[in-house]
Amino acid sequence: MVTANFDEIDRKILALLQEDATIQLAEIANTVGLSTTPYWRRIQKLEQNGIIRKRVALLDDTALNMGTTVFVSVKPNDHHPD
Repeated sequence: MVTANFDEIDRKILALLQEDATIQLAEIANTVGLSTTPYWRRIQKLEQNGIIRKRVALLDDTALNMGTTVFVSVKPNDHHPD
């Protein structure tokens, strides 16, 4: 990963994408005061520099009728068969 310098516009872009990664390209560009081409170049640079690692979908476990999954690790101090 390359450490990138980013400005206030990049911060706004990242905040908007964190809130909703499906937001339309033109809508974000307009919100941050850019046309679509400079906006898209910034997105590409943020991805190339590892700032944006990937885009994901967050699923609703209730809507999927799934419970909570919990992983537990137990390490006893002694190992007696009792």
